[in-house]
Amino acid sequence: MGRLKVNLCGLEMDNPIIPASGTFGFGYEFAELYDINVLGTFSFKGTTRDPRFGNPTPRIAECPMGMINAVGLQNPGVEKVISEELPKLAKCFNKKVMANVSGFSIEDYAYTCERLDKEDQVGWLEVNVSCPNVHGGGMSFGTSPEAAAEVTRAVKAVTTKPVIIKLSPNVTDIVSIAKACEQAGADGISLINTLLGMRIDLRTKKPVIANKMGGFSGPAILPVAVRMVYQVSSAVSIPVVGMGGVSCAEDVIEMMLAGATAVEVGAANLVDPFVCKTIIEELPRVMDRYGIKNLKDIIGGAH
Repeated sequence: MGRLKVNLCGLEMDNPIIPASGTFGFGYEFAELYDINVLGTFSFKGTTRDPRFGNPTPRIAECPMGMINAVGLQNPGVEKVISEELPKLAKCFNKKVMANVSGFSIEDYAYTCERLDKEDQVGWLEVNVSCPNVHGGGMSFGTSPEAAAEVTRAVKAVTTKPVIIKLSPNVTDIVSIAKACEQAGADGISLINTLLGMRIDLRTKKPVIANKMGGFSGPAILPVAVRMVYQVSSAVSIPVVGMGGVSCAEDVIEMMLAGATAVEVGAANLVDPFVCKTIIEELPRVMDRYGIKNLKDIIGGAH
C-alpha cells in the first residue's frame, strides 16, 4: 500500500483519505462498522471551548446532489472531549487524529487549541475560521485576510503541532485569505467548508430548517471545491487539504491533481458510512487505469 502514502505537514499518512469534521463523530461510532485504522486519519467533531447544544431543529434539509445542515457546532466542549471522547477513541484508533477547532473569539481559538495541542493522540489542529466573530459584529473570521491571520497567529503562539486553517468558500477572494494565513504561520490550508444554502417548503411557505440558512454540501459542490483548491495551491507553498463533494476514488484523484496533498470526505459519510473504506480499496485500481504509480507524484499535476 506504499503507493498511497502522502506526507501532510511532516506526518506520513498511509493514504490521503480523511473523513471530514462533523461527518464522523469522534470515530469510535464508525469503528463499530469497520476497522477505522485503514484511514489516513480523520478530523473529529468540531470542538469549542464550552459545550454547545447546537441550533434548534429541524437542522437538515435534503436537496438534489447534496444537503443543507445547520447543526450549530453541537459538542461537549474541549474538557469533555479530552477527558471522555479521546480515551474512547484510543481503544479503536492507533493513529494520530486531526482535531477540528471552532471559536467565537480569538481567545476561544487559542484556549481550545492549546488544550488539544498537549494531547498525544492529536497530530494536527484543523482550525475552522468560518465561525461568527462575536467581538467583530458577527462576521466570520474567515471572510477577511486580517481576521484569519489574527486567528492563525494566536493559535501558532500557543501550539507546537501543525496548524491547518480551514477556509470558507463564502468569500470573494479565497486566495488572499489563504496567503494571509500562510504569512501568519499556518502549516497548511484546508478547503472548502460548506457553501451557504437554503430550502423553502412549498406547503408551509417557510424555510425548511429552523436556522433558515445552512451549509450546503454534497456532490454538487465538487467543481467549486476543485477550482478553489487549484487557485489556493497555486498561490501558497504549504500543503492543501481538499474537500467538498468528494464521494469516490476518481474525485480524490481530481482533487490531488488540483493541488491537494490529502482529501477529506464529508457528506458522503452520511449517505454511506463505508464510503471512505471503499475509496481506499478502489484507489489502486483507479490509479492503474490512469497510469498513476504513486499518489504523491500527482499532487498539483494539473498546474
